[in-house]
Amino acid sequence: MSTIPSLGPLALILLVGVAVAALLGRLRIPAAAGLLAAGALVGPHGLGLVTRPETIDALAEVGVVLLLFTIGLEFSIERLKVIARQVILGGSLQVGLTIAGVVLTARALGEPMQRAILYGFIFAQSSTAIVLRGLAERGEVDAPHGRITVGALIFQDLCVVPMVLLVPVLAGSGEGAAQGILLALGKATLLVAVTVGFGRALARRLFSWVDATRSREIFLLAVVGVCIGTAWLTSLMGLSLALGAFLAGMVLADSDYAHRALTDVLPLRDALTSLFFMSLGMLFDVQVIASRPQLVFSLLLGLLVGKGFVATLSALAMRFPSRVAWLAGVSLAQFSEFGFVLAKLGEGVGLLKDSDSAALLSAGVLSMFLTPMAMRLAPRFTAGERLLRPLERLLRVSGVEDAVKEQSLAQGHVVIVGYGLSGKLLARALAACGVRYLVLELNAESVRRAHAGGEPVYYGDATSPEVLAHVRLEHAQALVLMINDAEAARRTVAAARSSAPSVPIFVRTRYLNEQAALIKAGADVAVFEELEAGLEMMARVLRRAGVPRNLIVAQLRQARENTQETERRLTLPRPRLGELAELTDLKIESFLVEEKSHANGRNAVELRLRSRTGALLVALRRKGALLNELAPTMAFEAGDTLFLVGSGESLRAGLDLLERGEERPGEPATS
Repeated sequence: MSTIPSLGPLALILLVGVAVAALLGRLRIPAAAGLLAAGALVGPHGLGLVTRPETIDALAEVGVVLLLFTIGLEFSIERLKVIARQVILGGSLQVGLTIAGVVLTARALGEPMQRAILYGFIFAQSSTAIVLRGLAERGEVDAPHGRITVGALIFQDLCVVPMVLLVPVLAGSGEGAAQGILLALGKATLLVAVTVGFGRALARRLFSWVDATRSREIFLLAVVGVCIGTAWLTSLMGLSLALGAFLAGMVLADSDYAHRALTDVLPLRDALTSLFFMSLGMLFDVQVIASRPQLVFSLLLGLLVGKGFVATLSALAMRFPSRVAWLAGVSLAQFSEFGFVLAKLGEGVGLLKDSDSAALLSAGVLSMFLTPMAMRLAPRFTAGERLLRPLERLLRVSGVEDAVKEQSLAQGHVVIVGYGLSGKLLARALAACGVRYLVLELNAESVRRAHAGGEPVYYGDATSPEVLAHVRLEHAQALVLMINDAEAARRTVAAARSSAPSVPIFVRTRYLNEQAALIKAGADVAVFEELEAGLEMMARVLRRAGVPRNLIVAQLRQARENTQETERRLTLPRPRLGELAELTDLKIESFLVEEKSHANGRNAVELRLRSRTGALLVALRRKGALLNELAPTMAFEAGDTLFLVGSGESLRAGLDLLERGEERPGEPATS
């Protein structure tokens, strides 16, 4: 029972975390920031409710292991292909330029090269958990700035492994250091090859055997066991627990059980990641700020401004416009959960002093607390974009000017902003109807593929009045916005209304509560995904529940009156016979008319099929064609297949009549 006392700190952490996160959530402060604040409150430098450092370290280590495992579990080649350019080019630019800038700054301040490189590693990492959660909450993962941010985060996560391997090596010098680097990379390469080569086959066999038990608990234990076991094995080889957890996730990523494993482990991961954020908050020390305020706020400024500027510059170098670069820079400008790992590792090998590490971690926790709020406010803060305009023009980011010259557009074209699924559907419809159009898109890869297919898709930021002028918006018959960035849509509407007051503006957006801002900005029509999906789902559920059509129509009309009217004719999915609960007692039977059949050469009127048996003839198949509109006097021919509907008794009588010309109610009917 000696472990029972350790439950006290854990209980305090959980209860205070829930209370503080819920309280700050009412103030619209993101949950991650609330968890950091809760950790700072209960930690040894706050109220002192949790004072044992080993408890903090244990929580942090488990959180990091499980977080890296799920990152590996979600790391698939197909997903990587979609954002390959953002991952490889954008990630390498952001990480490389950040490390270079930090190393030069640290060397100028008199730091030795090994420590300067360690600082570069730490500053190059951003918080995957905080940033992805913030993007997902606003539905911006697939927005242009979301894609480049996610690409940079994936590249950073991949860089964690070699960085963790190289930190102990940096503590050495000369030939020993070079040999250490080669040895570490050799170990890592061998481990990856063995794990990927043999782990997949072993994992498939193991989970196939576990899945046969039909026990969710055993499956979850197997997933966690593989994660912790692989991490433990890598630690025995002198490598990091984080590397082992990442490899374990990769082993399962390509198996048939990846989605189930991710679904089962997500609640556990979220819980431990929340504990990890609180454990990071416990490292926040107000006394460090009081004793070394200049150092702490300099580090904080370096994270928020310096690192953010480098990330922005990387996006601009990839020819993203100023708005996308600005939002990506704000998203990536913070400390990372893996920065904590690297800092503690550097402290353990003697590269960082305790006091320097404490100052860095305090500044890092502050940056992580501020980032969710900064991401929420950044789309409304346009001064950053305006400051980047000269640099944008210097790097020739907006290429729509030269591209549009090739078109020499006539009047009456349609300008589409966004070339996702909705944009492509509209473009194809316009092309089929002979209407000229032009598309503005911020995904360079989508533009390249569209150009290869001969589509008039160009790279340009529609929030810029200059770009709208280049596509001759004032001569267009309509502007259609199909983008996932609500703030960018509102600004595009405002810019378009200013430069082309008479052009109709159509907007597709996500939520109904965005209507007022869009109409105020000048949109003529706004179509909301939330509303249209809800109405479609309502119609299908009511239809499946057996509600009569006129009542469904009344409900849809009432919903439309309370939200938004439509110009489309109201349509409902038609149910199949077997989908109507009230008709479950009715059965369907078929009958093949043969030469000897009584029905051959006769029709339903002559046979008095309905009145004598109660069976209803609903369709007839003749020579491969299904006929469901039958004249009562249509004579049946040999080879016809008749389809009857009715109760079991009426079908039995009807089949006897068609076959023999009489009803024989004593025989069993086909069910």
